[in-house]
Amino acid sequence: MLLPVFQDLVKPQWRAVLEELKLSGGLPVGELARRLGVSYMAVKQHCEELKKAGYLDRSRVPRTVVGRPEIYYSLSAKADALFPQAGTDFTLDLLEGLKALFGENAPDKLFFQHFQKQQEKWQPLLSKARTVSEKSAKLAALREKEGCLVRCVEDPESGLRIEEFHNPLQRAFERYPRVIAMEQRMIEQLLGAKVTRRELSGGRSGQPRVVFEVVAGGNP
Repeated sequence: MLLPVFQDLVKPQWRAVLEELKLSGGLPVGELARRLGVSYMAVKQHCEELKKAGYLDRSRVPRTVVGRPEIYYSLSAKADALFPQAGTDFTLDLLEGLKALFGENAPDKLFFQHFQKQQEKWQPLLSKARTVSEKSAKLAALREKEGCLVRCVEDPESGLRIEEFHNPLQRAFERYPRVIAMEQRMIEQLLGAKVTRRELSGGRSGQPRVVFEVVAGGNP
């Protein structure tokens, strides 16, 4: 999900390209065109325009069948600024100041209060959902509004999961890792189900992400 100001200013075709590449970690032009439902040449033109602006990197990857290497696009470091950050540097400095004033556990207490308030705000909205699947989809939509880039996926093989590709609080989590468990506990309470959390690197071609796997029949 792009920052609101960029949603207003960036033309829809560019926004679609940027968000799909954020989800996937990078794609060949043909596959990107297929996912967006537009022509190869149209996607290539949008990607080239975004590359010239500095928001995409271009490379070539070997085809799986005989033929010339495919053109491959991925987000550049500059593109990070298009996605929400929680005023990260200021927030971290502020938390360090709180720790100096009120003790080592002050930041954790503040995060605990944040997730508690978020749970209280979202609980009435999710209570209207009849199943865990519906709750998960609703929670993913609510997290999108908070600046996360997420999708809710359910299939027979891997079950129900929420995949998160961007979280504005990620750097805060890296500084204060105990907060991760607080967020996970909030998600479990909202869904009324046991949730396991995994961080995936994405490998050479995928996008790093956090996966919340919802355990069927599990109690939070």
